[in-house]
Amino acid sequence: MQNPTSEIKKYQHIFFDLDHTIWDFDKNAEETLYELYDIYRLNEIGLPSPTVFIETYTRNNHQLWAEYHTGKITKTELRETRFRRTFLELGLRPDVIPLQFEDDYVKLCPTKTNLFPHAHETLQYLQSKYTLHLISNGFKEASTLKIGNTNIGGYFEHVIISEVVGYNKPDKAIFEHALNLAGTTKNESLMIGDSLEADIYGALNFGMDAIYFNPFNVPKPDDVPLQITHLKELTLLL
Repeated sequence: MQNPTSEIKKYQHIFFDLDHTIWDFDKNAEETLYELYDIYRLNEIGLPSPTVFIETYTRNNHQLWAEYHTGKITKTELRETRFRRTFLELGLRPDVIPLQFEDDYVKLCPTKTNLFPHAHETLQYLQSKYTLHLISNGFKEASTLKIGNTNIGGYFEHVIISEVVGYNKPDKAIFEHALNLAGTTKNESLMIGDSLEADIYGALNFGMDAIYFNPFNVPKPDDVPLQITHLKELTLLL
């Protein structure tokens, strides 16, 4: 955490990302994949290590989401590619790849309820001082399940989903839409998220302040002014 508290007292509206910022995407995905690994008996068709399978999928999924953020691929291409690429990379023949795996993953994963530590208490604290909103590049049906199953919906006045709006972060249009919906200005608003490209540079390039949520404490770029590694830091900062 950097920057003195006095610099951030002007904000009235805080916009959060959902996946990888409040909803612990990787932890929930890992739980789901362990379950599906057993259900599909992947060890019997050539994938003896669930850990290697999950690590390979996670790498491919993160790469494809980065491409989706910037409009290089569509939702359909993301979903059709991530598991197929993973299975092929790990040596499975195309004819033994389980075709329903993606559909079952999409149904099961959003029902998982792992949030980052202190999510509820942090959001409750911030809600008492600011108006909170969500801006997510996630998909509508999955995001609705994640929000509902974790009981976080009540913290947010508006939930802006890129699939519904028609623009993904970092496009300035989604930030403009969010501010118009909230009836606020850039100077009164703050974005908090984990994605440097989508959340942080998206907001900064739009002219809106941002806090980088960096739970793995990877090296912070010099042009990113502020970061936290735990959500609870926000209760001290804001």
